[in-house]
Amino acid sequence: MHGGGHFTTNEVINLEKNTCPNREDRAGFGIKTYFGKASNLVKESKKGHIEHIERAFEQTGGCVFMFTTLRLYSIRNAVVISHAPVGCSVFGSGYRESMQHLPPFLDRPPQWDLHWMTTNLSDSDIIFGGTGKLADAIKEANRRYSPQAIIITTSCASGIIGDDVEGTVSSIQPEVKAKIVPIHCEGHRSPIVQTGYDAMWHGFLKYLIKKPEKKQEDLVNVLNMFSYTWLDCLEAKRLLRKMGLRANLVPDFAAVEDIEVMSEAVLTASFCPTFGDYVMKGLEQEYGVPYFRTPSPLGFKNTDAWLLKIGELTGRKEEAKKVIEEEHARWAPQVKTLKEAIIKLKGDGSIPSVIGALGQGRMLTHTTFFKELGLDIAASLTLDYDGLFVEELEELIEDVGDFDVCVNTFQGADQTNLVQRKDPDIYLTCPFKGGAYKRGKGIGWIHTLRPMIHPMFSQTFYSGAISFAEMAIRTFKNRSFQKTLLNKTEDAYSEWWYKHPLPYLIFGEVID
Repeated sequence: MHGGGHFTTNEVINLEKNTCPNREDRAGFGIKTYFGKASNLVKESKKGHIEHIERAFEQTGGCVFMFTTLRLYSIRNAVVISHAPVGCSVFGSGYRESMQHLPPFLDRPPQWDLHWMTTNLSDSDIIFGGTGKLADAIKEANRRYSPQAIIITTSCASGIIGDDVEGTVSSIQPEVKAKIVPIHCEGHRSPIVQTGYDAMWHGFLKYLIKKPEKKQEDLVNVLNMFSYTWLDCLEAKRLLRKMGLRANLVPDFAAVEDIEVMSEAVLTASFCPTFGDYVMKGLEQEYGVPYFRTPSPLGFKNTDAWLLKIGELTGRKEEAKKVIEEEHARWAPQVKTLKEAIIKLKGDGSIPSVIGALGQGRMLTHTTFFKELGLDIAASLTLDYDGLFVEELEELIEDVGDFDVCVNTFQGADQTNLVQRKDPDIYLTCPFKGGAYKRGKGIGWIHTLRPMIHPMFSQTFYSGAISFAEMAIRTFKNRSFQKTLLNKTEDAYSEWWYKHPLPYLIFGEVID
């Protein structure tokens, strides 16, 4: 049972190619700028094409290389080599250090050394080519760390000059014990960052995932990613263990061998359907591993459905029902109390409203969660949108009603404009607050850093429902910091911008 997919029913994953197609090509389309009703988005999607809007202004964002490489830093027994100028990988230092300090008492594996390197491409390398440096870096990584895998991420620089990464890998592979995995995630290759995730999975399917020696009937692949926390991973293990299953959490925090045996799992599930779509299809195509994409385990309703699908597809439906019953008995009274508190927040009987800053996968499931808690949806923000989940979005509208969607890539100006006009009671940001932070709104983080280990940072499953409801109450009640900013600091944007009818500027538009 796979879930819908308007453009990809008969998609074939071609592992003879060095990398995947761009997400906008394999999904039929991909956009990162839009504002309007979700129903109109579905209507336009079904035509197979949505007009690409040329932005006149982008305040911030990220690239395919950055988002892909961040998925890889936490893989154990591996070295990540960024085939790039040093600046492209500098963010890895702080990111790696933040993960180094996960406490051992929370099941941190004993082998927790995380390694990354860069080929440090220079001006002369851009002219004469950087494959020599890449070969040297591979040999040095093998000598220095003796890893099980060496993962190469390609950058704009190495992509534009056309470095023969595969040729370098094939010539060096006989000299090193580690499996070398090239991943084509050049920052410029696509405006849709999901392309990088597909490229990562393509590299794993082609080079790292092994042919199954046996089928492990209790092993379930659970695809996680950096926007979910260590606590979410532990909760996935706990709940599946109660069903007699083992959660193989990949790629974040995984060991190389965890990725290698993905072909032996009895099922693939995911925290985020859009993140895992490519590898789910690849594992089924190559090794017969079934999968489902939606829902994500966010909130009670979605977690129930997630566990039931796992139970159904692994022959443990009764076990799943028992786990759900036990978890409801534990968590439901708390949610009931918190929901009653949320309803009373405004004091006038009206329903508190929320803008959720989400990825495409979260939009499909978190929106249901908002309704579950008694919140009204002022609008939904998503990083990008493509043709993979048209049917799921249509089903979501049938479930919760129509709502406004703003597709934007972390644009603070967009979000500030939207918050000002929609005036929600709670605004959840991912991750840049922009000017909305000082508009007096209740602000909360919908994404948290992975090493955060306090229960308040749980996001998924039943425990995540509790932490989210508590966060909603806190952010609504405690607005002193935002009010102080509003009163004490100069606004970053003009009143003209707050009155602008769209939360973005169109190329060619006259700016007052």
